[in-house]
Amino acid sequence: MAPLSSNHHQRSYQSSDVSSEDELLWCATWIHRVSQNASYLSYIQSNGHVIGSDDDDFSFSWDDKRAATKVFLAKGFIVNNIGELQAYKQHSDNYICSLIPGSPNSQAQYTPGGLFYKQGQSNLQYVTISPFPLLTYAKCLDSNGGYASCGSSMVTSETLITQTKKKNNYILGDNPMKMSYMVGFGDKYPMRIHHRGSSVPSVHDLPDRISCDAGHKYFNSQSPNPHILVVAIVGGGGR
Repeated sequence: MAPLSSNHHQRSYQSSDVSSEDELLWCATWIHRVSQNASYLSYIQSNGHVIGSDDDDFSFSWDDKRAATKVFLAKGFIVNNIGELQAYKQHSDNYICSLIPGSPNSQAQYTPGGLFYKQGQSNLQYVTISPFPLLTYAKCLDSNGGYASCGSSMVTSETLITQTKKKNNYILGDNPMKMSYMVGFGDKYPMRIHHRGSSVPSVHDLPDRISCDAGHKYFNSQSPNPHILVVAIVGGGGR
């Protein structure tokens, strides 16, 4: 089945700062990888310029799939020698280089403690998702001894793996506070998190219905949450 336009499939979704076109390229890339259906490659070639194939993107999140999509498309060139996808190699290099501290093309911000900083209160959503394209690209480069070209510098797969480990270790407690940002991991972790299921009493302890407004009492409590939301990652990590 051939890909269809976004106009055919659009419904009422959560508001996004980026058009739904990036989602279509993301989906077409994955489906082509699995099915090898040539119609999806044709879709990517015909529509890529509309969704930023000619531009560099320096962010990857739930709201913007462009940078990671280009990494996957670059993999098609690096690993599978699909010549039509060659342009995505340079785009992916530029994205990867933007994240590497000390790179001539680095655009990323880092906190004094060494944490990648992208945005506000939920910064760790960007930190936790960035290893996905980094490790994917590292695996691609490692498969043929390649590297990412960052101006006069070369970034190898080992560098990308090291950066990923630093991010993960920071989250798990290797940080100035010596605190794990993952609930339930290690000896010190957040005990009061913004999560209704973690902060309100159990139905066994309080069978009555707790309205949204009534829940604020538990949210604002200075006591530890009664329920440990194991492996939840809090949204902190400010500047």
